Amino acid sequence: MSDLKARALAYHELPRPGKISVESSKPCATQTDLSLAYTPGVAEPVREIARDPDAAYRYTSKGNLVAVVTDGTAILGLGNLGPLAAKPVMEGKAVLFKRFANIDVFDIEIKADSVEEFIQTVINVSPTFGGINLEDIAAPHCFEIERRLTEALDIPVFHDDQHGTAVIICAGLINAVHIQDKRLDQVQIVCLGAGAAGIASMNLLMEMGVPPQHITLVDSRGVIHVGRTDLNPFKQAFARQTELRTLQEAMRGADVFVGVSGPNLVTAEMVKSMANRPVVFALANPDPEILPSEAHAARADLVMATGRSDFPNQVNNVLGFPFIFRGTLDARARRITKPMLVAAARALAELAREPVPDSVLQAYGVDRLTFGRDYILPKPFDPRLIERIPAAVAAAT
Repeated sequence: MSDLKARALAYHELPRPGKISVESSKPCATQTDLSLAYTPGVAEPVREIARDPDAAYRYTSKGNLVAVVTDGTAILGLGNLGPLAAKPVMEGKAVLFKRFANIDVFDIEIKADSVEEFIQTVINVSPTFGGINLEDIAAPHCFEIERRLTEALDIPVFHDDQHGTAVIICAGLINAVHIQDKRLDQVQIVCLGAGAAGIASMNLLMEMGVPPQHITLVDSRGVIHVGRTDLNPFKQAFARQTELRTLQEAMRGADVFVGVSGPNLVTAEMVKSMANRPVVFALANPDPEILPSEAHAARADLVMATGRSDFPNQVNNVLGFPFIFRGTLDARARRITKPMLVAAARALAELAREPVPDSVLQAYGVDRLTFGRDYILPKPFDPRLIERIPAAVAAAT
């Protein structure tokens, strides 16, 4: 057993199994406390909520409670291993919500035989929560699930694999393109990966002003173009009138590459063929589409990001979802809208351009972090995130 495997298993097992627990937020040490916490005192908030459902936000934990929900069909990079196997990931998500935004979470792993059954299950439990965070649900079902739940519920529904990833990618690209002395609305972008993350990221980039004709989407069968007959509706929206057919052809002259696909799919020659001062976001985890060492060897004028913490410029969803939900819950918003996501991306990008506090340098064991090629996104332990991002999201509601 590898050292990492042994440490990870011990971390999850000891001193008690799992990573989350439920604690009382009110005292319950006396008979008086007990009579208030339960019968007869509990009847009073029950009556108030029955009279006015919004009173639930005043008298219960609903307003600070998020459901992290999955069917286990797309667990991290491990694939469809089922809902029970997804539970450690969902508990981990709960830890991040609590640590970074003081949001409470119940993780809910659903065994459902159909999309319809999954949707109905979430609808049925939704009164408990102030928001729904969908997680590790395979495309294309994730798109329909999010759309229908958003339409059916009066609380925000957020699919982190789509929109959380999109916000961080866009924040990083704002700064990377700026460093390369280019404009986001003028660059030619190639995205490898046409699942939840890729499609959501390209949609958000268009919301921020990137022309649709500047985006070339590539899946496992090649460039998504109007002549293909194998496209689902979500891919079809990105079908271009183009002679390009392969990733190699699409990369030639491109300003930006975004990879949300798989390991080792981009070669040094492809990077060499890109435009001057290119941007490469190779975000497949744990093994990126191309390693930074190979990409930098191919191009000295490169700005690069990955999804890994052991390389500079990690595109990490923890920069987004806790703070987006914090702002959404604080504003009592019923939806998480594209303007809210754009606001989060812009606030993250702006924060990375400011001087970094000493506490962050100490947390990461470095003497200096300065906005530039190796620092285009804030670090997750930056204490300013909880001040800036929720406020920007709430202001955009």
